Amino acid sequence: MKQPNYFQNNSKNSLRDKYHLYKGEKLNWLQVTLRLERSIISIILPWVIFCTIYGTFISFLAHLGLPIAFSDSSNILTNAVLSFNIGFTLLLVFRTNTAHDRFWEGRQLWGALVNTSRNLTRGIAIIVKEKTPQDKLEKEAMLRLVTAFAVAMKLHLRSVPLDTQLASLMSEKQYLHLQDSDHPPLQIAYWIGDYLQYQHDRNCLNVYQLTTLHNCVDDLVDILGGCERILKTPLPLIYTIKLRQLLLIFCLILPLEIVSFLNWWTGIVMAFVSFTLLSIEQIGSEIEEPFGFDPNDLPLNTICNTISNNVEELIRLASNNVRSY
Repeated sequence: MKQPNYFQNNSKNSLRDKYHLYKGEKLNWLQVTLRLERSIISIILPWVIFCTIYGTFISFLAHLGLPIAFSDSSNILTNAVLSFNIGFTLLLVFRTNTAHDRFWEGRQLWGALVNTSRNLTRGIAIIVKEKTPQDKLEKEAMLRLVTAFAVAMKLHLRSVPLDTQLASLMSEKQYLHLQDSDHPPLQIAYWIGDYLQYQHDRNCLNVYQLTTLHNCVDDLVDILGGCERILKTPLPLIYTIKLRQLLLIFCLILPLEIVSFLNWWTGIVMAFVSFTLLSIEQIGSEIEEPFGFDPNDLPLNTICNTISNNVEELIRLASNNVRSY
């Protein structure tokens, strides 16, 4: 018996392999790091530079002998700063955890979309009877509409126009009709449900089978609604405003607390501290809305490709009438 290669299995834990699993792209560890950091650094870099210059300026004033540093004997000020730090840190943790919860809920919904799409396409492929060759073509077209639902849902959540990938999954007439629709994924769900009802009327489905498949379509619409809830109900804006206010106050006060024993190192320490805190805050802001194009958002393109591959595999199996018995 072949022994497992533990070194090969452990290699899957590398940053490169994790990113490939997540995004479907093969990059080296440096490319992965730069891509993930790019969207964050471009936003926080001006603030980091400001905090560095401000810390250096405080060091310069202290070097001139101006009494700007907090006195070592002033326990009141020290305790006040410590209390401020605790409150600020708790708010930062709450903000990040809330953003991660929204990100993870979005991932759960898209995972449920994959499973529901598999169940629906498998049910249609197996249950719906084919009385004529045209029925087979219509069934295959309907199976691809399940993929089209996922793609339309992705475009809908990103508020971008319909694309060529969606056009390739349906007829030209359907695509033109979809361009005039206010809610493309809902329109596709209607077509799938209407097809199932039509097959029941033709006695190609019994009522129990129809109910089962309709439940899958209902699940698709419920998943769509869950994603829309995340998209249209962001974290209350006051949390973001207050957190950034406290972050600014913290960066303005901290040099006054540390300049007396760091001297000219104050600017460098402020660069490190501001970079760390601003990065955490920006990560929370970025993953709060997980359906966009940022490198740290959900890999919606990869998920849609997974659904497409699953559907095409079912179509191939149904066309070849593949059975294992």
